[in-house]
Amino acid sequence: MRAKITYLVTAAVLVFYFVLVGSRGVMLIQSGTLLTVTFGVAVLILPVIGVWFLWKNTQFVRRANQLAAELEAEGGLPVDELRRTPDGRIDRDSADEVFARRKAETEAAPDDWRSWFRLAVAYHDARDTPRARRTMQRAIALHDGRHLPA
Repeated sequence: MRAKITYLVTAAVLVFYFVLVGSRGVMLIQSGTLLTVTFGVAVLILPVIGVWFLWKNTQFVRRANQLAAELEAEGGLPVDELRRTPDGRIDRDSADEVFARRKAETEAAPDDWRSWFRLAVAYHDARDTPRARRTMQRAIALHDGRHLPA
């Protein structure tokens, strides 16, 4: 729940920023000189890119949560079997062990979105966020009946 609240607050702050920057871009364009119109258009590009990025991330999170709910309903969510350090962090060796099992599971069933989902969780636990995200995108695509290039 804390992660959802943090995401919503961050998204709200970003939307406020996009509106603020967008209004400045419009003001620059309304000034009417070649220089201010050029700057105004350039300034308007930033919120457009930001809105697109926020939209894509929101879709990704929503779809990943849907897959997690479906997997939970099936009883297939990965069990947290990771050892923790005294300060609560995941033990790296433990994460590596679980990752090796998840990778073998995915190699044995490369068209099963469930194994890709569990592998994405293992990547996340191993603190490899870029690979976790790509792997979750593959799980989403497989769930939707699409195939991503390897």
